[in-house]
Amino acid sequence: MSDPETPVEVKQAVPVEAGELPSPPSETITEPAKLLRIASMVRELLEETRHASLDESGRKRLAEVYQRSVEELGESISEDLRDELAALAPPVDKVPSESEIRIAQAQLVGWLEGLFHGIQAAMFAQQAAARAQFEELRRRGLPGSQESSNPDGPPRGGQYL
Repeated sequence: MSDPETPVEVKQAVPVEAGELPSPPSETITEPAKLLRIASMVRELLEETRHASLDESGRKRLAEVYQRSVEELGESISEDLRDELAALAPPVDKVPSESEIRIAQAQLVGWLEGLFHGIQAAMFAQQAAARAQFEELRRRGLPGSQESSNPDGPPRGGQYL
């Protein structure tokens, strides 16, 4: 909790005219449901490969699914996240060994988990900031309220009375 003496920065919303929308933040996710579906599928594939021995055709198919998953993920995230994903999940050119495909999948799952943790942290920070703003408004009193406009005298009527 903040000390009543400590100033809290309160940000106000600024109306935006049509055509004047600000540019979106750099790290964005355009299709969260798609991202979650792909992440669940990749995680399940990783679990399956841990429990089964794959022949060459199975590894080839798994590499194709992995590559398609990375491409689909790239379509639902911003360019800077896409660049990060490309650096961490390079394309699989040949038929990978079991260990290569497991490592690639584990790396992708780890990156996705980090992305989800980042989203959760950002949401928590937004909630904390909103809570602090709300508490500051409560502490100061809402503009135009009877308590803040005339604290010592009798209650006055509203604006139209």
